[in-house]
Amino acid sequence: MFLDYFALVMLVFVTVVIFYGVIAIHDIPYEIAKKRNHPHQDAIHYAGWVSLFTLHVLWPFLWVWATLWRDDRGWGFNQIQKEQEDLAEKVASLTATVAALQAQINAQSNNKEN
Repeated sequence: MFLDYFALVMLVFVTVVIFYGVIAIHDIPYEIAKKRNHPHQDAIHYAGWVSLFTLHVLWPFLWVWATLWRDDRGWGFNQIQKEQEDLAEKVASLTATVAALQAQINAQSNNKEN
């Protein structure tokens, strides 16, 4: 008799723990987004609930979506654009230097011929 009630209590306890565990796990991407001040944190939260009803099929994508944004660098594309602009400036500078050196070489070779 005691074991029957104990088994029932254990069954209810395990069911409640699994239920709340699944809810806690589905909310991890939202917590990451909230911590990173993500501009789409509400959408991530709603998509997390949708993912809960679709057996967490969307959950890995939500995790990636939440972790892509960082408050200090945004999506990360600004840094790449700045690096490309710096490289373009360096290439333009080097091209001008090469052109000036080529002109010097041509001028020296013309002086030697005369």
